[in-house]
Parts: sequence; C-alpha cells; structure tokens
Amino acid sequence: MGEDKIEDKIIEKVQCGDSEAIENLVQLYYSDILQYCILHTADWNTAEDATQETFLKVIRYLDQYVHKGKFRSFLYKIAKNTCIDIGRKKNKIDIQPEQFLYELTCNEQGYEDIQENLQLRQLVKGLPEKMQEIVILRFSQELTMREIADIVNLPMRTVQSQLRLALKILKKEMGEKDCE
Repeated sequence: MGEDKIEDKIIEKVQCGDSEAIENLVQLYYSDILQYCILHTADWNTAEDATQETFLKVIRYLDQYVHKGKFRSFLYKIAKNTCIDIGRKKNKIDIQPEQFLYELTCNEQGYEDIQENLQLRQLVKGLPEKMQEIVILRFSQELTMREIADIVNLPMRTVQSQLRLALKILKKEMGEKDCE
C-alpha cells in the first residue's frame, strides 16, 4: 500500500477520534519533520523541540484540516512556521553542521541523511531564502512541486522557475569553486 493510502486511512481514523492513529501519524512523519527542523534551527535540542511542537500543533489544528490528499503540505507548513517562530525567539543563529553531527553517532538511524541534508543546507546558504526553501523541500525532503508550491504559497510554475534558477546559480558557483 502506498504512503498516500496509509496516510488517508490514518487521518480518517484520527478524525474519528482514534488516539492510536495519532501515534501512527507521528511515526509516519517524525523523522522527515525532524530532519526538516534540523535544517531550520540552530541546534539539535531546538530541532527536537520544533518537531514536537509541530506535531502538537498538527493535533491541535487537525479538526480544521479538510483532507484532500495534501496532509504533507499541511504538516510542512506548520513545521516551517514553527521553525520561524522558534528562530525569532532565539535570535536565529547560523547553523553549523558539525554541531548536529557531533550530537549523533555514525551508528544512529538517519545519520547519513542528516549529514547529506546539512551539506545541502551549507551549499544553498548563499541563495535567497525562498530559493533555499524550495531546494531543501525538493531535494532534502523529496516533496513534489505541487506540495512545495502549497507550502511556500507560490504558483507551481513560479516554484519550477525558482528551482531552475537556483540550480543554475549553484551550478555556476560550483563551477567557479572547481576552477579555484
């Protein structure tokens, strides 16, 4: 069964008041949202707090959510806003990949994914903020263009052109670094 079908069944159960289904929903997306929050916060503890706060908000606002197959977009919007709120409270500190990797061991589940995502974060650091978000959502979180458009509140064609432009800029930057 595809992830979308599993998600549909879980959300249906959650909306019918099944508390076990809430746990299933959290399990389904916890590691993805944690990795996303790691890319948008200053340290490991803050990323974990942001992830937990995201799921608390999702549960709180789930009765307002109308399921039309866009739950992931709904979830990432909440995660994005939660990270922004936490960043404002903590005076947004620059992310240092070594900070996160130090707190993980090579044996822990998701270590390689987190390492790759942090490298991607460093790579896109020079792009405008909106482009950074689009690149991260596409390549780190593997979201569809439609989901990204929904999360960043832009038309899908704009997201596509922003992604192409970002990749062009990155390609140019990487070419210049190779020449140095």
